[in-house]
Amino acid sequence: MASLKKFFVFCTLLVLLIAGASAWMFMRWIETPLSNDKAVEFTIKSGSNIRGASRQLVDAGIPIHPYLFEALARITGKAASLKAGSFELQTQETPQQLLKKIVEGKFSLTNLSIIEGWSFKQMRNAIDAHPAIRHDTTGLSDRDLLIKIGSKYHHPEGLFFPDTYLFAKNSSDIQVYQQAHQAMLNRLDEVWKNRAPNLPYKEPYQVLVMASIIEKETGQASERGMIASVFVNRLRSGMLLQTDPTVIYGMGDQFQGNIRKRDLTTDTPYNTYTRAGLPPTPIALPGLGALKAAVNPEPSNAYYFVARGNGTSQFSENLNEHNKAVNKYQR
Repeated sequence: MASLKKFFVFCTLLVLLIAGASAWMFMRWIETPLSNDKAVEFTIKSGSNIRGASRQLVDAGIPIHPYLFEALARITGKAASLKAGSFELQTQETPQQLLKKIVEGKFSLTNLSIIEGWSFKQMRNAIDAHPAIRHDTTGLSDRDLLIKIGSKYHHPEGLFFPDTYLFAKNSSDIQVYQQAHQAMLNRLDEVWKNRAPNLPYKEPYQVLVMASIIEKETGQASERGMIASVFVNRLRSGMLLQTDPTVIYGMGDQFQGNIRKRDLTTDTPYNTYTRAGLPPTPIALPGLGALKAAVNPEPSNAYYFVARGNGTSQFSENLNEHNKAVNKYQR
């Protein structure tokens, strides 16, 4: 009987020793950096449970024991809190840090730059070509794309704010469009509230149209206010805007790099040599500087400007001065 009791005590101690050793080894494992010498990208698929997610880590090349990782998630009560998405395991990250990253949704990020002055077509091409975006709008018309992102507008030009956007890899392109569109609506609302009095605009959308023209007319930030002044003065007096970028936009794919006299006289909805007022839509993506200039033009009596050939413009108050400037700088 004494021998049996000693054997029972021995077995109990052995079990406790093994359990303690296992617990110690497990604790060491969860805090030991994974033996990877470079970052590893991986994706947790939507709807994955902890077992499936553990297997996806192994399939991605992460040197981790799937059953131990599953045990870690269950012991810490995080097995049901995994986020689906694209992640990146950094060098020397531990299993504990890896689980924390997946649970908190610290996705692997990428970026996309939308450039001031781009057309919507250029923007859409850049998004379509981005390798880290999920292309859910492929095949949609521009109108259907606007409906998809919940826009109230019918024409996409000018509706997206040029900036560099960060987003999780494998995000839907719909999210990118929505983010850029909302950013433009926010900026437009801001400048509309801070506009100068007595401007010839009936609604914020006309500011967007004007800002797009300013954006295409000059790359000089210091001249935007004067460019805006010329066009605002023309609108107030009933003069034609006569701005080449609108004509070029109206020509579409027919524009081959040179604008000819017959192009200026061929009527389109965007030809500001043949039609009064602003064109029906923006002609490009304006930046914040152009938006601010459109609502706060420089006070002046200028009605004309001509490029000097060095990136700046000569502004004139009357046609006689303008013709002299044209003779001096362009003939």
